Amino acid sequence: MKRVFVIALLAGIALAALPFLFAETSPRPYQGWVEADTLFIGAEGTARLETLAVDEGRAISAGAPLFKLESASEEAAVAAARAALARSQAELELAEAAQKRPEEIDVLRASEREAIARLALSEQELGRTRSLATRGTATQASLDVAIATETANRAALDSVRSQITLANLPAREQNLRQAKEAVAAAKADLASAEAALARRSVAAPAAGSVETVYYRVGEVVPAGRPVVALLPPENIRIRFFAPETEIAHFSLGQQVRVSCNACEPQDARISFIAKTAEFTPPEIYSLEERAKLVFRIEAIPVAPMSLRPGQPVDIAAGARP
Repeated sequence: MKRVFVIALLAGIALAALPFLFAETSPRPYQGWVEADTLFIGAEGTARLETLAVDEGRAISAGAPLFKLESASEEAAVAAARAALARSQAELELAEAAQKRPEEIDVLRASEREAIARLALSEQELGRTRSLATRGTATQASLDVAIATETANRAALDSVRSQITLANLPAREQNLRQAKEAVAAAKADLASAEAALARRSVAAPAAGSVETVYYRVGEVVPAGRPVVALLPPENIRIRFFAPETEIAHFSLGQQVRVSCNACEPQDARISFIAKTAEFTPPEIYSLEERAKLVFRIEAIPVAPMSLRPGQPVDIAAGARP
């Protein structure tokens, strides 16, 4: 009887120790939390908030409007830049056009026709005088006068034609270059003014959820201060620490299992492993790990929107790839 009692007692002790043995050999989860890189979207200059297109907690797509600041001065600058561009383009067209007005060119062409008629008449007179001088019925003086008249009329015609050619020429090359540079500068000023106006209306750089709205319509937003905090899903990470004795069990791309008290367990893939060690952060409330060297590890969850930043999680290491 005594032997049976001893055997039963030993069996009971062994059964009672089984959970502790399994607990000792089962893999211990790592403590971590949900980390988020929030985008703080603000304005470049100080202005009053005119329109707010989002609410806190709302999911938006990339390119969706977020807010708009007052832009009366920027709109006026755009209008002034467009007017300056129009003036520069008109000056360039004027420089490229003929130097004389069409009416003035018409007057010169009438003078050309008159000069042609006078030249024709003087040529006929010269021919008759030369014929008479050959027969001896005209004096040499008369011939000289006819020759001079024909030469003068020919020179007058050449002068009128030169004036017509000059009237049809554009401005000098230096003036043309100056006008073209003025147009280019006006276009640059217009582009700068339009860019400044466009910056008054801010859109979402990525899809995500609006975490915080810092200013409301009518309030003055200082330069550089955020108006909206936006959290894209791809910016959500799982951060945990592994002791130096176990860091060799992890590698980039390795799958881990993430679980918490208020979420469904899901997988995550390791995207970052620190090269240098650090001391256990105060967020990890574990006496056995405190004051030990650990390595920071980050993993990308499969369903990031089901997690909340700052939420504590447990991470179970999976098989290495």
